[in-house]
Amino acid sequence: MEQKAKKAGMIMSILMGVTLSFCLSLLGNLMAETGFKPVAFIVSFIVSTIISLIIGFVVPMRKISQGVTKNMKPGIGSRCVEALISDLIYTPVITLAMIIMAWKQATSHGAEIPFLPMFLKSLGISLAAAFVIILIVSPIFMKIAFKSAGIPMEGGRPAGGPPTGRPEQ
Repeated sequence: MEQKAKKAGMIMSILMGVTLSFCLSLLGNLMAETGFKPVAFIVSFIVSTIISLIIGFVVPMRKISQGVTKNMKPGIGSRCVEALISDLIYTPVITLAMIIMAWKQATSHGAEIPFLPMFLKSLGISLAAAFVIILIVSPIFMKIAFKSAGIPMEGGRPAGGPPTGRPEQ
C-alpha cells in the first residue's frame, strides 16, 4: 500500500506542478506590459515546470498538510488550509524565478524597472490565483492520482477510513 501511496503522490506532484506552471506562466505573460509573447510563455512554462517538479519531489506536501490539518475536521476548512500550504510552498519560488527572467530581459533592453515592486505585485497576484487553482484542482487530481495508483476511493477519500495519522471526525 505504501508503494501505491508513493505512486499517487508522484502523480499528484506532476499534475499540480504542470498545472500551476502553466497557469502562472500564462498569467504572468498576459500581465506583461509588452503583451503576450509565445516564446516568453514557452520558456517561462518550461522553467517553472522544472522548478515545480523539483519542489513536488523534494517537499513532502502530504506530510506537511497532514501535520498542519491533523486536528481539523475534513471539509472545506481543511481543504483551504491544504491549498494555502501548497500555495505558500510553490508560488513564491515559481514567481521569483519568472520575475527574475522577465526583469533581466526587460533591463537588458534598457528598461529601468525596480525589481522589488515588480516582484511583490506579481507575487500578490500569483498567490491569489494559485490558491484558487489549487483549491479547485486538488480534489480532481487526487482522484486521478489515486485511481492511477490503484487506490480505491469512497466519497472523495481513500477507501478504508481516514488517511494515516488523521483521526476520524
